[in-house]
Amino acid sequence: MGHRKKHAPKRGSLAFLPRGRAARPIGRIRYWPRVEEGPTLLGFMGYKAGMTHVFVVEDHPGSPYYGREVMRAVTIIDAPPLLVFALRAYVRDENGCLRTFTEAWMKDPPKDLERALILPKTHNPEEALKRMEENLDRISEFRVLVATQPRLASVPKKKPDIAEIKIDGGTVQEQFEYAKSLLGRTVSAEEVFKPGQFVDVVAITKGKGVQGPVKRWGVKILSHKARKTKRGVGALGPWKPARVLYSVPRAGQMGYFQRTEYNKRILEIGKDGSRVTPKGGFLHYGLVQGPYIILDGSVPGPPKRLIRLRYPARPPKFIPADPPKITYISLESPQGC
Repeated sequence: MGHRKKHAPKRGSLAFLPRGRAARPIGRIRYWPRVEEGPTLLGFMGYKAGMTHVFVVEDHPGSPYYGREVMRAVTIIDAPPLLVFALRAYVRDENGCLRTFTEAWMKDPPKDLERALILPKTHNPEEALKRMEENLDRISEFRVLVATQPRLASVPKKKPDIAEIKIDGGTVQEQFEYAKSLLGRTVSAEEVFKPGQFVDVVAITKGKGVQGPVKRWGVKILSHKARKTKRGVGALGPWKPARVLYSVPRAGQMGYFQRTEYNKRILEIGKDGSRVTPKGGFLHYGLVQGPYIILDGSVPGPPKRLIRLRYPARPPKFIPADPPKITYISLESPQGC
């Protein structure tokens, strides 16, 4: 027999090091794409209810199943309207970095908002909006501060989740008028997205605590006859350099990381959650009672996790003009009752 080349591929990916816990259970969006169409919000939020499967008519011409029914695993997002409680204007400093110019808050914010942040005691929104309008030539972009409404979802809490969403499209003047029209009112998912379009999903993955290198990195379990350890890494590295390199698989935190999944397609946006709620409700979540979003595929995180949706940063080259046709939504009980 000839000499066999040693085959020892790297176990696990180094792409997401360091694998530390997320700072908070709400994903942070660091990049907002540019859009051509008129001023619009670039994102939305909802709570993950669970998964089911649907049958849709394949509408991609390049698919061998084009025009035929195919089964898709889908995620249901419970998406009550978001409350726009503040408008924030940004300017760029001498280094090109964004700096907050001023904020305009809604009048009489709801009581539940005090659970999440300290509300300003004296604030004049007309004065703040007038200051923005007088300095439109300096303002670089507008973003709105939104709050979820957990009481309208099936999550067991009253404290709203707070996030910032950028406005893009059109001129700065048009963005200002659009933002002014949003201040103090609620925004639904169908005002931001439309069925058939692609979105990016930002969420915190399911936490699994501290795990060893076998589960965390997929290293091989060693022979019980050769060493004192079986579920450890075979060698921590060479004598020189005399330290353990970052690339050596070690035990540590697994899960509860922020992840962004690109180009998830919205199959449907609806108002009546009973259309998508299985018999007995979703496991670990319950009933979807109001507006919902059906996303093709899976999303990070357990049920009840806040899911942030964003206009796609790198959309696919081909996007069908019409939304997909759903012929069947499985409402069978996930527990088989």
